[in-house]
Amino acid sequence: MTTIPSPGLGTSGNDDADQCAETVRNALDVGYRHIDTAQMYDNEAAVGEGIAASEVPREEVFLATKVHPSNLAPEDVRETTEASLDRLGTDYVDLLYVHWPMGAYDAEATLPALDDLYDEGRAENVAVSNFTPDLLDEAREILDAPVAANQVEMHPLLPQDDLLAHCRERDVTVVAYSPLMQGEAGDVDALAEIAATHDTTPESVSLAWLRQRDGVVPIPKATGEDHLRANFETPDLSSDEVARIDAVEERERLVDPDDAAWN
Repeated sequence: MTTIPSPGLGTSGNDDADQCAETVRNALDVGYRHIDTAQMYDNEAAVGEGIAASEVPREEVFLATKVHPSNLAPEDVRETTEASLDRLGTDYVDLLYVHWPMGAYDAEATLPALDDLYDEGRAENVAVSNFTPDLLDEAREILDAPVAANQVEMHPLLPQDDLLAHCRERDVTVVAYSPLMQGEAGDVDALAEIAATHDTTPESVSLAWLRQRDGVVPIPKATGEDHLRANFETPDLSSDEVARIDAVEERERLVDPDDAAWN
């Protein structure tokens, strides 16, 4: 299984170039070694600038980007990935995702294009995002390269237990987006009460719960240095606290697949 540093820095929505570059540089200074972006986010150039401005060597940064759903025809996968590399200022990415199995996605046509980039060293690893177990298995059958990760929405109101078990059995890391629950963590009593015990925030507890799940790497978003540090230094939860969060019955998906730009 590919080792993916945890936590990563999510950059969705951070499309102010100067702010994004500063955030990435600050995150690397704090200790993050996994930066997640996408063609869809319109910030790859800024992410690249932030990495270049840091004192952390490129080879120590696990850099991930995702191919836009409209760019998943095989010829477009190569052309737009090369454009992504140019914007990022690098010869390779550590992880290249299919962003959503929609748009121009056709497993039999799209995935061999990722294999080509993998074979050429332009992508050190390939991955999928927002894939169901069946779609994941289909991708694994078609790809020669191993599927390193499946990036999906995951948090206490969407624990994705079945999908996580499926990925664990196949040595596929689950990269969790929306781990801070987009401002709704405080509405979950278990998170709020555990947070009070640790003198922290419900968002931090949500993130801590994810970080303690085997095979899960969360990618919280933040901009200010204080939030970057808070997300990097989450509390240790007891087994009883983890079990209490596991027992939360409410379910809510926060990201609408029809609004993919929020991933």
